[in-house]
Amino acid sequence: MDPDNKLLNVGVLIVATLIVAKLISALIMPRSSKRLPPVISGWPVIGGLIRFLKGPIFMLREEYPKLGSVFTVNLAHWKITFLIGPEVSAHFFKAPEVDLSQQEVYQFNVPTFGPGVVFDVDYSIRQEQFRFFTEALRVNKLKGYVDQMVMEAEDYFSKWGDSGEVDLKYELEHLIILTASRCLLGSEVRDKLFDDVSALFHDLDNGMLPISLLFPYLPIPAHRRRDRARKKLSQIFANIIASRKSANKAENDMLQSFIESKYKDGRPTTEAEVTGLLIAALFGGQHTSSITSTWTGAYLLRFKQYMITVLEEQKDLLRKHGNKVDHDVLSEMDVLHRCIKEALRLHPPLIMLMRYSHSDFSVTTRDGKQYDIPKGHIVATSPAFANRLPHIYTEPDRYDPDRFAAGREEDKATGAFSYISFGGGRHGCLGEPFAYLQIKAIWSHLLRNFELELISPFPEIDWNAMVVGVKGKVMVRYKRRQLVV
Repeated sequence: MDPDNKLLNVGVLIVATLIVAKLISALIMPRSSKRLPPVISGWPVIGGLIRFLKGPIFMLREEYPKLGSVFTVNLAHWKITFLIGPEVSAHFFKAPEVDLSQQEVYQFNVPTFGPGVVFDVDYSIRQEQFRFFTEALRVNKLKGYVDQMVMEAEDYFSKWGDSGEVDLKYELEHLIILTASRCLLGSEVRDKLFDDVSALFHDLDNGMLPISLLFPYLPIPAHRRRDRARKKLSQIFANIIASRKSANKAENDMLQSFIESKYKDGRPTTEAEVTGLLIAALFGGQHTSSITSTWTGAYLLRFKQYMITVLEEQKDLLRKHGNKVDHDVLSEMDVLHRCIKEALRLHPPLIMLMRYSHSDFSVTTRDGKQYDIPKGHIVATSPAFANRLPHIYTEPDRYDPDRFAAGREEDKATGAFSYISFGGGRHGCLGEPFAYLQIKAIWSHLLRNFELELISPFPEIDWNAMVVGVKGKVMVRYKRRQLVV
């Protein structure tokens, strides 16, 4: 027989055998009773990995209209099931850690935050550490932080001239890192070590790349710089902590709060834990606040009707309180609050939230379809996509702060988890009150002291960033003035 024909016959026999085996398996094996979600089509083995890496939001925009609010994407050896919308995401936000956990999917943070904190400890310890954050952000603490926020804003903008042009994005990024240093890291860093610590945090920040999600310990230059920066920061904070303890010196900042924190068994926090918790706090708030501040300003300068409304609110507060700006005055800025909240609805910096499923669970969609989500799946939702669902928000792509006004409140019309820019449920962002106060302190000062005009095109979204923010510069022309009552 011709060798080529022989080889062909062998190939046909193998294929036929595989087909028969598959048919027999289907006949004798019991069918699964699970109603699994539809799967996004993709190449074998790597599944939807290429599409996902090009941008999960673009993938969601394509697949949601076809597959609905529950679907799975295969990423190599992972299966990620998306739950989009409040009707199917309640379990995502409310499930106990034993069922849906963060630790497995956020391990890439460990080299940055350091050992022994947050995602490097079991849940019981992590709960206690989150309690430390809660205690550091109580109202009595926040009132002291606000005074520091206001002082930093006044000092920073006093350096602007009577008129000029600035990149608003750059200015707000720098002001917020100054404010965060004062409130979180302490006066020692803000007054004496700011430049050094800022450079080290820059290296930490640049050490968190897309590849870091899969290979956080890969020996690449960015990771090596990250590790060196982490080591130097540990030394700096160890010295500050030792100095405060030896001098019996107490400050009103998050550093001091972490130094004084104790676990339930009475054990005090270690220097390494304090450093890791501070880094986690700064990472959790710095980018999100600067990004949201920038978007808030861009929208107010683009839509004059909302700028007029927030200015009227500032005038009302000036009549009522004079020039005083403190925690209570900021809390009365409801219109500005809605403007910030709407900017954050449209542009949440964290576009994906994830959990690892330790047990099977089921969800029911708006149209009554039921799906079973198997144990072992990564479960995800997307604030950037879910915050723009048209059955929740009228004209969801339009900037409309009044959608949150009393009597309308679109985010509450369909129950919990319709607005998830700060997450929600068991893992809602602990820094939400701090973030709003910080952004209000900055923008109330700008509104009262400057006329502003957007002179560059309205900014685009930087989808390539790990924390999704504003692409390019946001050029603004300013002129100093005093808001007239």
